[in-house]
Amino acid sequence: MMVLITYDVNVITPLGKSRLRKVAKQCVNYGQRVQNSVFECLVDPTQFAELKHCLESIVDPETDSLRYYFLGNSWKNRVEHFGAKTGYDPEGVLMI
Repeated sequence: MMVLITYDVNVITPLGKSRLRKVAKQCVNYGQRVQNSVFECLVDPTQFAELKHCLESIVDPETDSLRYYFLGNSWKNRVEHFGAKTGYDPEGVLMI
C-alpha cells in the first residue's frame, strides 16, 4: 500500500533538530522524499506498523506532528505531479 507521510517537527531547540533528522532518516528507510517533510512509502501493513511505531517514539507530541495519508494499492490513479521535480515510480526499475 502507498502511504504518504508528512511531518512537522519543531526545530527551535537542538533536541528538535535532532528529532527532525531522526524522523527523516527513518522515512528514507521506507520510502522516497517527494518534498521537504513529505515521503511516499510503498509498504506492507507490517512495515507500516514498524515505521509508525518508530516515528511516534521519536517525535514530541506536545510540539511535533505526524500525518499519514493512506492511498492504498490503487495509488497510481490518485497521484498527479506538476512542477520542477520529476515524478518517480516506486514499483519501477531501480538503478544503482
